[in-house]
Order: sequence, then C-alpha cells, then structure tokens
Amino acid sequence: MKHQTLEQLKDAALVHPDRSLPAMTRSERLERWAELLEREPDRRLGSLPGTEYQPPEARDGMRSAGSPVTVALEDPILRAHGLKNDTYGEAKRFFEITDRQLHGIVCYCHHGATMTAGTAARHVRAAIGGAEQSGIFARLRDVMAG
Repeated sequence: MKHQTLEQLKDAALVHPDRSLPAMTRSERLERWAELLEREPDRRLGSLPGTEYQPPEARDGMRSAGSPVTVALEDPILRAHGLKNDTYGEAKRFFEITDRQLHGIVCYCHHGATMTAGTAARHVRAAIGGAEQSGIFARLRDVMAG
C-alpha cells in the first residue's frame, strides 16, 4: 500500500457526499469529531494563529496541516456526510458551530503552536451542548463586558 498525503488524495479522487446515508445531526457530527480526536489523545495537532483578528473571508480560508479540523477531514464518514476540506470556514459550516466555539478549539491564543488531540476533543465536546469557553479569561471577559 502506498502512503499518500491528503493533498495527493484530493488530486487523485473526487469525494462527493453520499446522499443515501441518513443525515447526521449537528450533535452526531460533533460527537464523531470528538471520538476521532480521542482515538489518539496524545497526538500533537497544529493550531491556527490569530483567528480572531482576521476578517471573516480570510478567517474562513485559514487552515493548518495537522489541525483538529484535519483529523475530521481524514475520516471517510465525515467526508461522506459532506465535509469538504479542513479550513476554518468549512469546519464552522459543517459542524454548525460559532466563531467563538471554533476559536476555542483551534486558535493559537488558547493552545500555543500545538495542542494534544485530547485537549481539542474536550473543546469539541463543550461545543456539543453549545457551551462557550469557561476558562479564567472567558470569565474575566464576561465580567468586564458586564
């Protein structure tokens, strides 16, 4: 078997959503993503720098090879259900999460240059119930904002 990168596979094959599959709910898609991340909890994943400072068009196109979103894209089930690429905007669309939730999952300012897949999984699970970040800085921001 020949090993190929995701980029090489994209060039070799077109993947179309399987319309015969029952649709996954938002919660099911997020649960699947969390489970994928939890399979290798110590795997180091790349973050996306400065997502909060980018205009929406630029932010939507941001990606990092080996990010938590890349883990989702590596899954044939999520691709079959319509995940098209591993960009910030596609993750936001496909998983139906807010900028704030996705920022907490993938941004450099929360994790540094890399994070473990287990850490990313905890943040994905927090998004399942619609929970926003509850860390000290999030609480301080909420207090300061009134």
